[in-house]
Amino acid sequence: MKQIRFHPIILTIFIVLISVGTFFASTSPVVLALQLTVTPAADSGMFITVITDEPQINVRMGPSSSIYPIVGTLLTGSVVPALGRSPGGDWVQIEYPGAPNNAGWVYSPLVQVSPGTLRIVEPPPTPVPPATSTIDPTLAAQFNIAPTNTRLPTFTPPPSLTVLSYTDISGANSEKPISVGMIIIALVVLGSIGFLLSLFLRR
Repeated sequence: MKQIRFHPIILTIFIVLISVGTFFASTSPVVLALQLTVTPAADSGMFITVITDEPQINVRMGPSSSIYPIVGTLLTGSVVPALGRSPGGDWVQIEYPGAPNNAGWVYSPLVQVSPGTLRIVEPPPTPVPPATSTIDPTLAAQFNIAPTNTRLPTFTPPPSLTVLSYTDISGANSEKPISVGMIIIALVVLGSIGFLLSLFLRR
């Protein structure tokens, strides 16, 4: 039976290859953080770096936080190409894939711009607001009740009072009126005569 012999150089190379393969197989894979780093654009050659204390900043469709919607975000420390600035300089236009025209706007106090001068970029047209529902005029007319004009009560004067007038008839009748005293005296006289007659007839 033949004895197999290994050449010392071949054996050494074989051991080295096994050691190197084992080393690379045991190392853990490198995990990259989600941070956008892009080479500056060719047209301006400038870029911005997000330097805010917040974890991320908003990227908007235009240079206003009240008019234009958010189209994405940038993590703190991200470096992206700068395309221009707003007329007032408060906003910076950047390259942002996926946004309209692949461009977005970030608030300038939250980023640091590389040395240089950015060109002024006019803001995009404001987005059209969503259509608001209109009210059916026929339906609205059913609930629109106009107040009816009521006539005020008219004043009716009371009927005129008939004032009774008394005429003095004392001058027309020359006879003197009979007084109450005379009537009493006449009644007393008549009563006395009747009394006397009754006494006389009883006898």
